Amino acid sequence: MADVAKEAGVSHQTVSRVLNDHPNVRADTRARVEAAITRLGYRRNLVARALVTKRSRTLGVVSFDTTLYGPASTIYGIEQAARDAGYFVSIVSLKSLDAASVRDAIDYLAEQGVDGVVVVAPQRSAGRALESLPVGMPAVAVEGTHRADVSVVCIDQIEGARLATRHLLEQGHETVWHVSGPADWLETEGRLEGWRSALEEAGRPVPEPLAGDWSPRAGYEAGMSLASMDGVTAVFAANDQMALGVLRALSEKGVRVPDQISVVGFDDIPESEFFSPPLTTVRQDFDVVGRHCIEVLLRQIDVGPTAYERLVVRPSFVVRSSTAATR
Repeated sequence: MADVAKEAGVSHQTVSRVLNDHPNVRADTRARVEAAITRLGYRRNLVARALVTKRSRTLGVVSFDTTLYGPASTIYGIEQAARDAGYFVSIVSLKSLDAASVRDAIDYLAEQGVDGVVVVAPQRSAGRALESLPVGMPAVAVEGTHRADVSVVCIDQIEGARLATRHLLEQGHETVWHVSGPADWLETEGRLEGWRSALEEAGRPVPEPLAGDWSPRAGYEAGMSLASMDGVTAVFAANDQMALGVLRALSEKGVRVPDQISVVGFDDIPESEFFSPPLTTVRQDFDVVGRHCIEVLLRQIDVGPTAYERLVVRPSFVVRSSTAATR
């Protein structure tokens, strides 16, 4: 820092203010300091800074099955928002979200000295593990808890499923069949509830849902079953990957989409617009989820958990070519 101060012709306190983005620095002085930093290739000594501020500038993230689009996109959104805020991210990915594994991951991150933790907890079992958070540890859960003393950021799964189901009903379909996600997932519960409530509010019959596991294979098997049933004209799959499997099965059975059966997914994965036909789906904004997680966590770090927050992100609906009015 002394070399930067000498190069820019300012005091080391001025350099410190520029590095910490302090507002009380003249624009020309800031530009001179930033130019000196660039010329000298200066990098902050984060270890020394942590000793002074008592903060590591590192946030921990606990997640599960990052091969799935939702968790992977959530982590990316969190990491991007943390980087924009000047924080590093340490990620622990788990094969199982049982309470013991989540507790071990949180303990591991606490031992690393992270300033706070985000737990991407789509299953109820992971939410239960949050009961053992270290005292005073700033924490945010994505989807995973209904406790009053843990802040939560989530997407409105119920509303997303309502959007999908209502769209199909508005196209004139008598009812909508549902390929659900696996048990214990909060997304599964929310999407089931939204689908069922939309049908009940419209006074329509509620078919028995077909259970899936988020995979295209599960959607394919459900699609083969649906193709053999009488009266099926509309299907809402709980994610785009299962919708892909449904489309493949219907194609193999000679069922035309959307002429004979309309199909809606959930997620709006990047590939969904290239499905055959392009998929109508519910879009989740994981960048907004990540930004809210970091904003809530940094508020806890800076001022303490004066009030626990629950932020709900609304999904949107994308209409493509896999749905049409009944004929």
